[in-house]
Amino acid sequence: MPEWLIERGIGEIRSVLVQDGEIVEARIELDGSPRAGSVLAGRLASVGTGGRNAVARDAENREYLLPRGAGGATEGSALNIEVTREAIPGAEPWKRPLARITDEQPRPAIAPAGNQLPFPSPRDELAALGWNDLLEEARSGIVRFAGGELRISPTPAMTLIDVDGLMPPDELAERGASAAAEATRRLDIGGSIGIDLPTAGSKAARQSAGARIDDALPQPFERTVVNGFGFVQIVRPRHRASLVELAQDRANFEARALLRHAAMDAPGAKRLVAHPALIAALEACSGWLDELSRQIGGAVELRADPSLPIAGGYAEKL
Repeated sequence: MPEWLIERGIGEIRSVLVQDGEIVEARIELDGSPRAGSVLAGRLASVGTGGRNAVARDAENREYLLPRGAGGATEGSALNIEVTREAIPGAEPWKRPLARITDEQPRPAIAPAGNQLPFPSPRDELAALGWNDLLEEARSGIVRFAGGELRISPTPAMTLIDVDGLMPPDELAERGASAAAEATRRLDIGGSIGIDLPTAGSKAARQSAGARIDDALPQPFERTVVNGFGFVQIVRPRHRASLVELAQDRANFEARALLRHAAMDAPGAKRLVAHPALIAALEACSGWLDELSRQIGGAVELRADPSLPIAGGYAEKL
């Protein structure tokens, strides 16, 4: 039976859905902002235009865009909102999280029921399931499968997935469609997704490729047919940044990964050695370092090394 495993780390919560010993779905939820599904008390800051795109602020003065409008509420009035999409870090920091007006009372988001993993722990359950490989897929955007590979590129408009390989086009289109759908789920990719498959030589092959997507990707989603050029578009609910989008914020993404590695290592004082950009990210979040110090039972020092790649940080004993 599929089972959710949840690990509350430093700066983030990591959740994976495991089936037959493999991660089939994963998500990273960042600390510091309300999660999708949270209901917050707030006030209406703007009624928007034409009954759409109103703006609300919560008690922390964070702004939320209400695409469906304010439903007749007046500016300055108190209301409750449900967060439908968290803030998306990256190239468009001006984009606000999304919400809708609700009659529900304020409450936190309902977390998936699952097994809470101890953190830190002598046994790294997530690594044993392939967590580190998953992070590498997110940071590189490259996902390999038997006979080919995917190249995943997030853009402001949609996430694009290019399928390439050396198999005959019809077979590659079918295998690539399955691999793209599985990666979409595994890397928590939502919103508009474009998959560029090889140009299949027959309508039957294109239909089979579409059926592969339907089999591999759970509802809810909508998709177009695979057109004659091999392109198919999928639209899924988008509640948070995908792992690929989070990895675009390289310094913070790698900083949290390094903190996880250091926490899971042997206890005791440590020095974190990393690229200067990563060290700057850690210095900007002193609470992360304080938490790591408590978890390992010792002091934490930082040392910048410009010769290291951004993902090449490591922890050494003091």
